[in-house]
Amino acid sequence: MSTLPVIAAFDGSDDSLRALDWALDAARGRGAPLRVVHVRQYAARMPADVEVARLPETEDDPVLARARAHVAGAPDVEYVGPEGTPSAVLPELGADAQLLVLGSRGRGGFASLLLGSNGLAAARDAACPVVVVPRPGREVDDAPPREPGPRVVVGLNVDGPDDATLTFAFEEAARRAARLQVVAAYPWPLQLWAGAAGELLPTGIDQDAVEGETRTLAEGFLAPHRRNHPAVRTEPYVAPGDAAAQLVAHSQGADLVVVGRHRRRLLAPARMMGSVTHAVLLHAASPVAVVPPAPPEE
Repeated sequence: MSTLPVIAAFDGSDDSLRALDWALDAARGRGAPLRVVHVRQYAARMPADVEVARLPETEDDPVLARARAHVAGAPDVEYVGPEGTPSAVLPELGADAQLLVLGSRGRGGFASLLLGSNGLAAARDAACPVVVVPRPGREVDDAPPREPGPRVVVGLNVDGPDDATLTFAFEEAARRAARLQVVAAYPWPLQLWAGAAGELLPTGIDQDAVEGETRTLAEGFLAPHRRNHPAVRTEPYVAPGDAAAQLVAHSQGADLVVVGRHRRRLLAPARMMGSVTHAVLLHAASPVAVVPPAPPEE
């Protein structure tokens, strides 16, 4: 059985060159082939839903020629040039990959955007985990002090944890010999809506009790992953406040931030990223991996 490739989306931009470097390292670390994909867009008059046709490796594509020159000498690299719209083609290619890597913004986007539409579409729709590599030099506010060394950060929602996200984070930390910071934020202060009075009222619940319960739940969810990866040093971080803000703050200096994607619901069958994942993609200082939820058991 062949090993699924790591796919690097490439359009010749500096952002895609950074993504290509990241994807090459990821492929080496996973013992996987690297597939460099340049989606050649249809002309504007062509319909966007035309069936995607993968083309053979082409020597006359100047974009792929730049990629070849950039990774010259790297073994087990394939170059393909499908036609279509990137926001539609890239998520489809994720069905036959173990990882899809993109730059934060490629050619053709607005200069003011921190994340392009192709990255958003791939993170929302691809069947495999998607890594978005930001531009260097991005700073975040309120970054906590950190010790040196490799570090992976993962968000844990104790009200609805996703095992696929934790599994991916532990495997990445083990692969990188990195410590794993597990960020479990809880809302505070807790308030109740008083319908008759039309105002928010405090609940009277003790904050220490909420934090203790959050920590206990987090430790329980982490226990089986710690048994599977005893060499991974885990650091649960339980704190009040917005989960996205906590993850962005911890992204400074991290090798990778791992977040999950919402599971499809009966009344909302379309794929959704969620507000926390969206905010982390827009503002994190490190590469961000968006992990699709594990398929429901039969």
